[in-house]
Amino acid sequence: MKITFYSNYLNHLQTSFCEEMYRHLGNDFRFVSTQKLPLDRLSSGYQDCSHYPYNINSFESEEYFNEAIELGINSDIVVIGSAPEIFIKERLLKNKHTFRYSERILKQKWRLFDPRLLWKLFFRHTQYRNKNVYILCASAFTTNDLDLIFAYPNKRYKWGYFTEVNELEINQVISQKSKDRIEIIWVGRFLDWKHPELAVKMAQELKNKGYDINLSMIGAGEQVAYIRTLIEKLNVSDCVSFLGNLSNAEVRNLMQKSNIFIFTSDRNEGWGAVLNEAMSNGCAIVASNEIGSVPYLIENKKNGLIFKSNNIDSLINKVEILLLDKVLCEQLARNSYQSMIEIWNPKLAASNFLILTQSILDNKTISFEKGPCSIAERTKKNFWNN
Repeated sequence: MKITFYSNYLNHLQTSFCEEMYRHLGNDFRFVSTQKLPLDRLSSGYQDCSHYPYNINSFESEEYFNEAIELGINSDIVVIGSAPEIFIKERLLKNKHTFRYSERILKQKWRLFDPRLLWKLFFRHTQYRNKNVYILCASAFTTNDLDLIFAYPNKRYKWGYFTEVNELEINQVISQKSKDRIEIIWVGRFLDWKHPELAVKMAQELKNKGYDINLSMIGAGEQVAYIRTLIEKLNVSDCVSFLGNLSNAEVRNLMQKSNIFIFTSDRNEGWGAVLNEAMSNGCAIVASNEIGSVPYLIENKKNGLIFKSNNIDSLINKVEILLLDKVLCEQLARNSYQSMIEIWNPKLAASNFLILTQSILDNKTISFEKGPCSIAERTKKNFWNN
């Protein structure tokens, strides 16, 4: 079976899955990068993975571009994410098996009333509802959006980003975390829709309540100056550490030392692979209910806690639960790690995808109970409120 994956550029969020595919298929697996990795991504910690043996940089030469076009026609299975339609134009005309790979398509609900967008969504998605075109949902809310445009009925599968998951002595990792001053970690770009201000305001409230905490904030972005000013204004510089950009290895190390990871983004967070990383490194999770990965990865009160998006009181309430019950905090951290090592990992994602695609080629029905490639059902509005 020959499988080709098209996206804008190969990066560390995809290489673990691709390595597994390459291990199974060898040279019958190819990843096509359609643009160079942007400099701002490099500076924020992304790795340049263009040298990987299965990667083709279609933008580098006419030869590579033509090879990418040919793969789009002749591969048994094609997966396409953020890449130009020209690579699958001929394939779609021939009704060959194709998977789109998408986060939610309506991050701003009002855009559903934009006729130009509706036409675009029809031509890209809805017109193929009865064709051999399927979708890998890289957000738990993708299915909800697809219902609105009547696309991919019975052809929607749970997917996401699959970061590296290393086997840890999880009980040892948890036992070495601080039992006195509780370490909380926030990681991301400092953008308005990631709401770093919620983390700082949370720290102020917890400090005022007498909790002994330290909040480590990692990343860079346009709101850095504002957050630095807010830290001073709220008088929390003694319990908030601003660490800037760190390497992936440094972030993983800090996650393993942290008790709690907080994820404060709103609905604009398509997936949020940093959640995978925090769970893989043994953090107890407190995450917003509108983040794309949360309904797939977090089962409220079992392997993490979910708070109401952009609601400071809800965030503080969930973190306080963990501060007051350290046994629960450790149990959630242990369970979050188990979720990654057993279900949401690149090895299982590749295995399930190969089983799924072969069953489709053989015109057979296969069903996974949970995890990657299981049926992506509609996410209920209050899925987390239990």
